[in-house]
Amino acid sequence: MSKYTQEILETVALHGRISVTELARQLDVTDQTIRRIVKPMVDQGLIEKVHGAIMSAGAQNDPPLSARLIENRQEKAVIARLVAEMIPPNAILAIDAGSTSGFVAQALTRHRNLTVVTNSAYIASTLAMIEGNRVFMAGTQLRNHDCAAFDRAAFDVIAQFSADFAIMTASLVHPDLGFLVHDQHEVDMAREMASIAAKRIMAVDFSKWSHVNADSPLRLPRLKPGDIVATNEHPGPDYADLLRDLDLRLPRPQRD
Repeated sequence: MSKYTQEILETVALHGRISVTELARQLDVTDQTIRRIVKPMVDQGLIEKVHGAIMSAGAQNDPPLSARLIENRQEKAVIARLVAEMIPPNAILAIDAGSTSGFVAQALTRHRNLTVVTNSAYIASTLAMIEGNRVFMAGTQLRNHDCAAFDRAAFDVIAQFSADFAIMTASLVHPDLGFLVHDQHEVDMAREMASIAAKRIMAVDFSKWSHVNADSPLRLPRLKPGDIVATNEHPGPDYADLLRDLDLRLPRPQRD
């Protein structure tokens, strides 16, 4: 692996998209050197090269956090309340940077004495000012489109914890492929958070359940038997195999 490969991955993850010229300036090398280094990275699907720029693989499929916080707000709020009801006092939580996780953080503001580790500046700031909470921000460099960190420091901080729950999200759910995202950094972070948690909670709204294959979908780590899937509508019989050993949680029907 080139000595620049990891630095390029972290820089692209931070910016989402960066020109070859700007990347060369940051690394103090020539444009030609950047093109030579990134070619095998593009071939491996780690990044994409378009019109003189480098971008995160699949980044075009994930809109900015501000846009995702608006999409399906009511459904995400329902899921967030459902997840918050599962969290006991004094719990230790690892929370990913998904927009649904942002709603979960809002729902958790009524809790006290939580210990939270997250790579999302949005989630960290939401929960850090609640009396009794201890919140740890994982990472130093924040991506500009979602205020999330995926640098080496983020993974090092996560690895130091042992959590009761990892609260995770996905971009799509396919009946055969499982829970999917568009970014390899998110796969790696999900794997890290899943590994430190006694139980995992996958929070996905009904719009994510789809038979359509995403462009270059990346699979999240498999959930373990007994792990929780929280959603706002039953996904239907096509997902029976995927959910067979999982604990599917749905909101209670509202009384008239």
